Amino acid sequence: MDINAFTVLPMSQRFSLAAGKTEKGSIKIVNPADATEDFSYKIGISPYGVVGEDYEADLVTDSNHTMIAKWIKISEPTGKIKPNETKEIEFTIEVPENAPAGGQYAAITVSSNNEAKQSSGVAVQNVFEMASIVYATVAGETNHEGEVLENNIPGFVVAPPITLSALIENKGNVHADATFVIAVSDFFSGRVILPTEEDEGEYSEIIMPDTTRHIEREVSNLPSLGVVKISQTIYYNGVANTQEKTVIICPIWFLALVIATLAAIIAAVVRIVLKHKKNKKIDV
Repeated sequence: MDINAFTVLPMSQRFSLAAGKTEKGSIKIVNPADATEDFSYKIGISPYGVVGEDYEADLVTDSNHTMIAKWIKISEPTGKIKPNETKEIEFTIEVPENAPAGGQYAAITVSSNNEAKQSSGVAVQNVFEMASIVYATVAGETNHEGEVLENNIPGFVVAPPITLSALIENKGNVHADATFVIAVSDFFSGRVILPTEEDEGEYSEIIMPDTTRHIEREVSNLPSLGVVKISQTIYYNGVANTQEKTVIICPIWFLALVIATLAAIIAAVVRIVLKHKKNKKIDV
């Protein structure tokens, strides 16, 4: 059986909420043109959090920051979408009067509706799920506290791409954006490698409250052998953290060639010295 490779849009969205107020939103479910049948969908609401520094998604654990999962009401939680059609599903966020200030997070999940397909006599296989993540901030006393713990650029690599990394902490009660600006140039000529017209060398990542996040970014389109200057600036909580480094790119074969050449030179020098000492003994 063919898979209904549906799409959910947007992948994430943000809301500014107020206690006692209602906010409206929507998602879109796309059944592609090459689908072989109607897509029977089912929508659910899950808490959204992360586990560990690599931010493994957690759609199970409830916390003070996932109460919004109970505030979201879906207008059409089940239905069908024909091939090459898009359906917009509206939802409301009913914020209670006693909602705490700060970040609230949920996942609006969309999956194949097994029950609908089985009732129609169609076997269900290869079922998968997609989600649109809701990042919300409830107005009130919010605390933006945290810092960049690490901003790392390697000094030596054997081959591109070069991996830049960072470790960022959020001790506040609401999510915060960390914006990265990367610049790369050739050490000898000064030629700018990044940014380019295709890649501005700038991107942002969300740091969830009460977490520490490890972030990596690969820099490609680099020479296989050479020396480059790299800088990575992280703007976070109103502070700029910059790391600059000269990076040597030296493939293993070239390193082996250099070592072999040096070994040959040293061996030649040793032979000359020994020969010279031997000739001096003969002269005496």
